[in-house]
Amino acid sequence: MRTYGRGLLIAAALAATMMAPVAQAANTLLSVHIAGLDPSGRFPDQAAFCPPPSSTVKDVSPAVTWSVGPKGTQSYALLMTDPDVPQDFSLINKAGTMISADAKRITIYHWVLDDIPATLTSITAGVESSGAVQHGKLIGMTGHGRRGANIFTTFFASNPEMAGTYGGYDGPCPPINDERAHHYIVRVFALDVPSLGLAGSFDGASVEKAMRGHILTEGEAVATYVLNPHLTGRATP
Repeated sequence: MRTYGRGLLIAAALAATMMAPVAQAANTLLSVHIAGLDPSGRFPDQAAFCPPPSSTVKDVSPAVTWSVGPKGTQSYALLMTDPDVPQDFSLINKAGTMISADAKRITIYHWVLDDIPATLTSITAGVESSGAVQHGKLIGMTGHGRRGANIFTTFFASNPEMAGTYGGYDGPCPPINDERAHHYIVRVFALDVPSLGLAGSFDGASVEKAMRGHILTEGEAVATYVLNPHLTGRATP
């Protein structure tokens, strides 16, 4: 009986050891990749909403790929944020003024896409934006997810020449007078629901709120972009 009992203990210990990697894998972060970055991790000018005048193409959404979500994944959501935006908008591109690197900052959303089918693990370059569109791009359901409204919807709200609902992706537009390099964080979330149930002109904050309690795992990739000539060309951290 003693030998039999010891055998049960050993079997249980082996079973626990064999199951541990499975539990760990379920919590593994998604691997996210942004295509087209230069060796320093900088977006190409064509991905920017405000590229230098020398660029003939602008606001082309980058290709993004990610690893397959864990068991139970029913959809994905994708958000791209810039946490380096000056809190004081009146300083942006103001002549004779430089925005110091330690100035107060806020986070804004450049790309809002949810209800991405669980069968997809990539977004093709240009599918979310093939160029800058005055007054914005359509929001709502596409074949690769549901577009929400990005920051340009509110940023241009008081500008009659640009006002409109800007759906999906609109790229970097850091102030030319900013002493801080801007970082663009692309996050992908594996969710346990097929839809977040959002509609209309929802924004990134609405996606963040709706995802609470439904995130199985997530991952991110970071790119940079600058327009300040004193920073352009430098490798950014």
